[in-house]
Amino acid sequence: MGNEAEKPNIITSSLDFLVNWGRSNSLWPFPYGTACCAIEFMSTEVGRYDLSRIGSEYVRFTPRQSDVLLVAGTITYKQAPILKRIYEQMAEPRWVIAMGACASSGGFYDCYCTVPGIDHIIPVDVYIGGCPPRPEAFFDAMFDLQKKVKDESFMKQRAESVKDQLEMIKAKTAEAKCEAKTAIHEKVVDIKDFMKEKEQNLVKKAQFWKE
Repeated sequence: MGNEAEKPNIITSSLDFLVNWGRSNSLWPFPYGTACCAIEFMSTEVGRYDLSRIGSEYVRFTPRQSDVLLVAGTITYKQAPILKRIYEQMAEPRWVIAMGACASSGGFYDCYCTVPGIDHIIPVDVYIGGCPPRPEAFFDAMFDLQKKVKDESFMKQRAESVKDQLEMIKAKTAEAKCEAKTAIHEKVVDIKDFMKEKEQNLVKKAQFWKE
């Protein structure tokens, strides 16, 4: 025990490195499958490919417990509001993968009802080509997403978030002040009109009794 205690057991690192290391190795996908790309995604969970090797085997079907929205298949304009709502329900930080030609560009569905790429609805981080793409392509996309996550700055994102919140509070405060000022002005005008009307009525009554 004495020899073990004498060995160095302290490491130094940055908060960004630790946060990004945890995020990049625990990406939980939310599969939004609408076509054949979703069937190809199923094969990534089997033992031959084993998605758990990169910490993403915990596939969730609720946006509140996932951070990677995997859009696999064709998206129509009727489905667009649903897809956007699911994306907005996901907790930040969140990322999006467009799997296959249909999700990336609309594919061969050049018609009025198909969205020509989900980037018209929500932001996309990684695109996967193919119709449908192989499981190896999905793994390559996950590796690219891991690299992107590792290059992000947690402290910078936090500072920007706080800055946005402060600006929103300032805007709301200014709006509330303007509304209060307008309401007070309208109330003063109403009181003045009421007093003027009362004064005119009293003058009329005085003239009546005088006559």
